[in-house]
Amino acid sequence: MKNKRELGKEYEAAVRRILEKRGYRILRENYRCPIGEIDLITRDGKTLVFVEVKYRSSKRCGLPEEAVSVGKQRRISRTARWYLMEQGYADEVICRFDVAAVSKDGVRIYQNAFDCQS
Repeated sequence: MKNKRELGKEYEAAVRRILEKRGYRILRENYRCPIGEIDLITRDGKTLVFVEVKYRSSKRCGLPEEAVSVGKQRRISRTARWYLMEQGYADEVICRFDVAAVSKDGVRIYQNAFDCQS
């Protein structure tokens, strides 16, 4: 039986393959900094995309996309700002936040799932 970390890596890899087939270019996986983590950082054309991957084995605890709370959105947003500063991106860079919801029913990608949170 696989632990949560192993399952998470498998689901992130599955999402990565789907995004690549859709033409996204993967820049970073499991980006970590002192204030948080982002599962995937990609480029979709000229847009920099921060992707949160969420998995649920059953609907008992809700849908995977429902697990991206406002607090989680804030952490992802702060981490994205850290990444942008660290990489020297200009203020004008176009960014968006996507959520990849993984369940037994498959993978759903929600583009522009939330706005940057303060």
